[in-house]
Order: sequence, then C-alpha cells, then structure tokens
Amino acid sequence: MVANVLTITVKVGDMVVAGDQLLLLESMKMEIPVLSEISGKVIEVAVVDGEVIQGGDLLVKIEYI
Repeated sequence: MVANVLTITVKVGDMVVAGDQLLLLESMKMEIPVLSEISGKVIEVAVVDGEVIQGGDLLVKIEYI
C-alpha cells in the first residue's frame, strides 16, 4: 500500500501507551490512523510530513518500557 504522511502526532522522547495515535496517513482519499501496538518511549520518527511511504517502511521506533 502506498500512502502519504498527513500528520505526525508524536516526537522523539514522548511516552505512548498501546492504542495511542502515532501518525495519520492518507491513501486513496481515506485517512488511516497508525496506532501504537505497545507502551513505551518514542526513540525514532523515521518519516516527515508529506512523505510518501510504502507497506513495510519504518515509521516510528518505540522502546518498550
């Protein structure tokens, strides 16, 4: 799936819990929220607003705490 990054909701250093929204993507005129699967600390945001991404691309790296 190809998508555009609309907004990034987190930044490096943020604490997240499972279910928190990390990003909002747009594909085929649909908005797709990307939710955290684990609780932890954001250690990397690998995309920028407006970037085109594909399935399997690294978006956000979270350190499990």
